Amino acid sequence: MLSVADNSGAKLLQVIHVQGGYKKRYGMLADVVTCVVKEAAPRGLVKKSDVVHVVLVRTHKETRRPDGTYVRFDDNAGVIIDPKSKEPKGTRIFGPVARELRNRGFAKIISLAPEVV
Repeated sequence: MLSVADNSGAKLLQVIHVQGGYKKRYGMLADVVTCVVKEAAPRGLVKKSDVVHVVLVRTHKETRRPDGTYVRFDDNAGVIIDPKSKEPKGTRIFGPVARELRNRGFAKIISLAPEVV
């Protein structure tokens, strides 16, 4: 289960598939996953039971960086994106996001985020 870090209208997501190979089991920072919307705001862009593509911006499981440091967040959160253009569906991003997104082509999410860790 993921919380949502944007204002697309979704509140809670459930991961149903991790993109990137048929045996890929876990999603890490900046991975794209397929999710189902479990809770949504009444007048949002997405509705309950919609299937959406999400990029992971925060994970509770630590991630090792090339300089030897680790980054870990308090929750698991994602941003709903358009799968072809990698653009977020919402217009605002809430909370910090990981620096790993920049290398994977999610520059728009980096620019909208209030803090990049």
